[in-house]
Amino acid sequence: MKRKLIAAIGVAGIMIGAAACGGSDKKDGAAGGDAKELTVWLTVDAQKNWPELVKAADDAIVAKHPGLKITHEYYGWPDKNAKLDAVLATDKAPDVVEMGNSEMPSYTGKGAFAEVDASKFDNSASWLDALKASVTSNGKTYGVPYYAGGRTATWRKDIATDAGITATPKTYAELTADLDKVQAAKGDKFSAWYQPTRDWYAAMSFVYDAGGSIAKQDGDKFKANLSSPESIKGLTEYKNVVDKYMKGDKTKDEADRPIVYGQGNSFLVFSPAWEGANAALPENDKVGKLADKIESFVMPAPSGKPMPVFLGGSDLAIPVKSKAQGVAAEWINAFTGTQGQKGLVAKGNLPNNKTDLAPLKADPKTAVPATAAESSWFVPMAAGWGQVEKAKILQDMLQAIGTGKKTVEAAAKDADAAIDKVINNK
Repeated sequence: MKRKLIAAIGVAGIMIGAAACGGSDKKDGAAGGDAKELTVWLTVDAQKNWPELVKAADDAIVAKHPGLKITHEYYGWPDKNAKLDAVLATDKAPDVVEMGNSEMPSYTGKGAFAEVDASKFDNSASWLDALKASVTSNGKTYGVPYYAGGRTATWRKDIATDAGITATPKTYAELTADLDKVQAAKGDKFSAWYQPTRDWYAAMSFVYDAGGSIAKQDGDKFKANLSSPESIKGLTEYKNVVDKYMKGDKTKDEADRPIVYGQGNSFLVFSPAWEGANAALPENDKVGKLADKIESFVMPAPSGKPMPVFLGGSDLAIPVKSKAQGVAAEWINAFTGTQGQKGLVAKGNLPNNKTDLAPLKADPKTAVPATAAESSWFVPMAAGWGQVEKAKILQDMLQAIGTGKKTVEAAAKDADAAIDKVINNK
């Protein structure tokens, strides 16, 4: 998995087959409050970008527990889960581990993480909805949100001006009218909206905006829901966007979108907030001074509300085999609490809670991503969700729709059948 500043957006490569650990009814404060050692696993983002925040948390906890030895290990996203799976099968589990928020369902479903008492953590009453969902299963909390990043619309101001567009759109009707003007002016080799067909994060935003969902929970089981009337409505509008405005390869995913956008053959993208800036980097900018020609705004949705976005980010969890759960919980709160969030925001991330998000909405530099983050959706908290992602069921459905290989209804029905085969598997 790859992360960028302004957060780790769109965590997609979820593990399969975590070691099955027995569940626990002990919450964080019930065990390991007098531990002498603490092992914390974080990704290299913390090591490279905010090591002083890690040290501040360490110092705060050592002050409370003199003599405590804290060991940190840092991992890249591609290899972290394989190492975690291996160690969870032993008695040497770390005490704190960073997880991409969409990785949480599979591990939680296997009983890998200890339940925690949310009330012990700063601002837990105002955790961002999608992050709260990622650490919650059957009404219990199994982790703490760390930081977040959302999605915004980004377009070219120079192209908008040439088309007679004077302001960013506030409604979906205004958006499509603007896109129609640009598409007509630029011709059929130009993408008014460069929207890679297989980008399921964007497609599911349309689905959730229409009142649909990937799957619904019924008791302790999940049932695929992409062929519901509401989901079909959202998928149909997504197909309309791809058909009308996406003139590139209809089999592509979003992996190289910043590079493609930097080439100058598209007007608008709906993407993680950092992608516009990435497109404007010297190695990607084929337009010339692209950074001065782009602006971002909150994507309006067909419903009349802001488009609900997939809110990517990280959580911190305590493995159920940790022998220092109490101290681990204290360290997490020191790292992700009020002071920690201030530090993370200063580094360009979105905070884990609405309280700290509020002032960012008033700052012109952060208003767009902060506002966009308020309306969000999250993947089903199902034990087999990782298997759904690994099989690329959503991506394949979208490609079949975008290329015309299948109708929206047929593709959704087939995807539901494939999801139902694995989504409840531990």
